[in-house]
Amino acid sequence: MSLIEHKKARLNYEILEEIEAGLELLGGEVKSLRNKLGKLEGSHVVIRDGEGYLVGSSIPAYQSANMPKGYEPERTRKLLLTKPQIADLAAYEGQKGLTIVPLRVYNKGRHLKVAIGVARGRKQYDKRAVLKERDTKRDIDRSLKNQ
Repeated sequence: MSLIEHKKARLNYEILEEIEAGLELLGGEVKSLRNKLGKLEGSHVVIRDGEGYLVGSSIPAYQSANMPKGYEPERTRKLLLTKPQIADLAAYEGQKGLTIVPLRVYNKGRHLKVAIGVARGRKQYDKRAVLKERDTKRDIDRSLKNQ
């Protein structure tokens, strides 16, 4: 079950590979995410000094009075990845035309995980083709259901 999702990621990007990662969060951020608050739109993943970071995501304070002073909702958050995963992502990040985007944050047991995807950006005409394909599939499914 997804807690928050990057809704336009599959439209704007062609996802080549998905990787699961943990997130280093504060307690109030965990509660906020479990209440489905926050957004991933406009965020991306960077690899620096052998570590992965989620940049540009916004997770508001669960209770602003109980958060530390100077809490920043759009702070950079560390991703918990294995060394081989970091090496793979660093190789992808170096390739031209590829980016690493978060797709969704979800529960796995009692832990919060983020699904990140290695993606290639789509052109406008590719986006139109995807929307057309989605509409035709929906129409076919609808007509088969009514028979």
